[in-house]
Amino acid sequence: MSKIRYALGIEYDGSHYHGWQRQNHSSSVQETLENALFEVAGSPVGVVCAGRTDTGVHALGQVVHLDAPAPRPEKAWVMGGNTALPESIAVRWARQVDAEFHARFSARSRHYRYVIFNAAARPAILGRRVTWIKRSLDAEIMHQAAQALLGEHDFSSYRALACQAKHPVRRLQKISVKRHGVLIYLDIQANAFLHHMVRNIAGVLIAIGKGERPVSWAATVLAHKDRTQGGVTAPPYGLFLTAVEYPEHFAIPRPEMEIAFHGDV
Repeated sequence: MSKIRYALGIEYDGSHYHGWQRQNHSSSVQETLENALFEVAGSPVGVVCAGRTDTGVHALGQVVHLDAPAPRPEKAWVMGGNTALPESIAVRWARQVDAEFHARFSARSRHYRYVIFNAAARPAILGRRVTWIKRSLDAEIMHQAAQALLGEHDFSSYRALACQAKHPVRRLQKISVKRHGVLIYLDIQANAFLHHMVRNIAGVLIAIGKGERPVSWAATVLAHKDRTQGGVTAPPYGLFLTAVEYPEHFAIPRPEMEIAFHGDV
């Protein structure tokens, strides 16, 4: 009997995990999720995600697919999965999909939001859901600098030295920086991302926002095509995978909410 493919929407607080990918000696989102879905499938299942997130990175709109040995009601993956999962991970929805659907390779774009808490005193309640920068940042200058990254480029300067991607070319479709009170939102959308790409972009823009570098520095770093010229990697706290876009015929749901701690987004 052929296996049946399901797509699932996953939300998680990455503070408790050493990233998405299964590891030998550390807890991961993937391992925790697969162990819970075993209870629904009745046998081991492997999940493939749209985008692997780093240690401490969160997700509202992660999408995975799995091949089940036997059919299960869509609500069984949601209700049964959540019963077996810790509070830090939730299955938000499940859909049976065609075998051609692939959580990673069928995706047209990924959206991330990086949230900066920009105030003199540190936050308590938001904790690891934001990155705290106490020095005042100029969000308008950061937004202006970020526009130089739009389009298809070699992002070698913005990838981790250990990045295993076959090539560094990515197409940045949208990027914006907006302030809402003490919070600054960096929103970024691309066809795909390199390892640490969003955090490295954030690190460059933060330096520009502080006035330590000119507005042209984001473009200068890009032109170097050299990670050693790229500045500091920003912390993972405050980084959310907010959505993954797919062709309409797959009927993949959009996330039901956005991360917004203050004001309109």
